[in-house]
Amino acid sequence: MSLYEKIVKGEEKIALVGLGYVGMPIAVAFARKVGVIGYDLNAAKIDLYKKGIDPTNEVGNDVIKNTKVEFTSDEAKLKEAKFHIVAVPTPVNDDHTPDLTPVEGASRILGRNLTKGSIVVFESTVYPGVTEDVCVPILEKESGLKCGVDFKIGYSPERINPGDKVHRLETITKIVSGMDAETLDEVAHVYELVVDAGVHRAESIKVAEAAKVIENSQRDINIAFMNELSIIFDKMGIDTKAVLEAAGTKWNFLKFAPGLVGGHCIGVDPYYLTYKAEQLGYHSQIILSGRRINDDMGKYVAETVVKKLIAADLSVKGAKVAILGFTFKENCPDTRNTKIIDIYNELKEFGITPVVVDETADADEAKRLYGITFGTMDDVKNMDAVILAVAHDAFADLNKATVDGYFNSNNKKKVLADIKGILDKSEYAGSDYIYWRL
Repeated sequence: MSLYEKIVKGEEKIALVGLGYVGMPIAVAFARKVGVIGYDLNAAKIDLYKKGIDPTNEVGNDVIKNTKVEFTSDEAKLKEAKFHIVAVPTPVNDDHTPDLTPVEGASRILGRNLTKGSIVVFESTVYPGVTEDVCVPILEKESGLKCGVDFKIGYSPERINPGDKVHRLETITKIVSGMDAETLDEVAHVYELVVDAGVHRAESIKVAEAAKVIENSQRDINIAFMNELSIIFDKMGIDTKAVLEAAGTKWNFLKFAPGLVGGHCIGVDPYYLTYKAEQLGYHSQIILSGRRINDDMGKYVAETVVKKLIAADLSVKGAKVAILGFTFKENCPDTRNTKIIDIYNELKEFGITPVVVDETADADEAKRLYGITFGTMDDVKNMDAVILAVAHDAFADLNKATVDGYFNSNNKKKVLADIKGILDKSEYAGSDYIYWRL
């Protein structure tokens, strides 16, 4: 009997290692069909899940309360499972080199609790070769088992889009791979339990790793192109959004938009690919050029706001500025790798300490990571400039009367930076506003 069949019959369990924005939805999805152990070394996070609280807002408290996932921070529980999915983050260091510490740590934990006959599938985004060349040796060392003999490995890159309620695990085609044909079959069948959109069987683990890392690299490059266009068109006095709306009427025009590229995927994955390329003697040109543009956009936004303050005859040093939104993307509480911090830090270089407001964001996380204490919307008054930085649904209904109330009524000009262009530009075209957007 195959491992897949044993899982379906309830004779074996699936284990998720890492219960963040990616791992937790996977665990919940599988738990609707089979037995699941959800492990995370963060005991505080596990306590929240056990209390029915979803700090990620990915599936919601009601789902967490009713899921059959066995949440645990006890790594010994992993011995009770035979099919292991590793879904931990893969960030970059300050010098933009890959930080494999989380995936290496997860491999050590899993290795200590790995049993014969297991299959280990990694979902973390990595450069081609990490699964086989980095993770397998750790698993073998910690377990005393031999890969290919005592346990098998596979790779199935995560495609979950945090905060997206449409493109979910179940609705996105899943890439699967295995070290051999038998393992590939097992991995494919297991994921087909929950992925309604079906699976794509990659011909090797390295192909699957490469496919994942280029998905976000492609988006990064396209957004960088839009950001460069935004800078150029701004110098020409042309509205970029209007240009893109016009160009978008052509059937094959790719509808990307300028913006701040943060988070754990688009702003990180390209560095994994270029790092491996450097090891092989190739220096990336297009990929790294795109990264440089996107990495500089927070500074560009801050400098533009300062220029607008000067144009409004307002003092820059000590200016009252509000930043609305701090997360790395809309409708998601995650503040890790947010590029809004670049705007904040650059404004401080000009003697401005902005008021930051984001009721969607994880305030404790922002305080811990950045030392920033959020204000409230009541604090947004008598401002010289307002930066609408994140397109949260909470900001979608802002009207001009409300926005007017944010500013110092004694100022002849109100500086409004609508980064994502969510407001109606025509409403702010009057003589009392200096309105700008990417």
